[in-house]
Amino acid sequence: MDIDLSGRTAFVSGSTKGIGRAIAAGLARAGATTVVNGRSDKSVADTLRALRSEIPDADLRGVAADVATAEGAEALRGQVPAVDILVNNLGIFEARPVLDIDDDEWRRYFEVNVLSGVRLARLYLPGMTERGWGRVQFIASDSAVVTPEEMVHYGVSKTALLAVSRGYAKAVAGTGVTVNTVLAGPTHTGGVEDFVAELVGDDLPWEEAQRRFIAEYRPNSLLRRLIEPEEIANMVVYLGSAHASATTGAAVRVDGGYVDAILP
Repeated sequence: MDIDLSGRTAFVSGSTKGIGRAIAAGLARAGATTVVNGRSDKSVADTLRALRSEIPDADLRGVAADVATAEGAEALRGQVPAVDILVNNLGIFEARPVLDIDDDEWRRYFEVNVLSGVRLARLYLPGMTERGWGRVQFIASDSAVVTPEEMVHYGVSKTALLAVSRGYAKAVAGTGVTVNTVLAGPTHTGGVEDFVAELVGDDLPWEEAQRRFIAEYRPNSLLRRLIEPEEIANMVVYLGSAHASATTGAAVRVDGGYVDAILP
């Protein structure tokens, strides 16, 4: 399938590493003017330098802003007044016994994992509907459907994104704008490597640690391995294109078959 995003501007929150970085690279390879985002000037500059080396013809920009805050979101809009493809990727996760999670931590997860995307969609959707074309995606997780015992607060925040996405899709019905959620399964990132080590021990070779993690903590996986970030990015690039014009209000799974259901 030939996906050409030339002439489109894409913004990916939290895109200096992990899944977000892979998504930014995928959109840039497809021809979109792609805006990389992180909280620090250094992380953004380092990522831009690396991506420009990997994709010499890419049209890349960078904005350092903490979009988990209202001030950061407004600062972003000041530098990027309009986008055609908005990917709300920013998120945090950590294993924590549910009874040890206090009110402040619950609020932090809601601010970062939910409200960051809510704010950005609210800022950029009006322009998309005026132009009659746009793509908004929320990066959720299998944890939105299968709540993990070791991080309930994370799972709850991702479940909320399913309702947010569906609600925004209804709000822009018939405008040429689509809104979807991508349910990413257990994915191989630096943060997940640390997470796996925390759960199964840091004294194991990586391949053995990964096998134990999947067997003990994610046994429903049909891949029987962690997903690579580029595999998530492939779906996001497709949903950002004209080819996905009839997909909206959906929760699209890239979970390696982890969710044991025919529908999400």
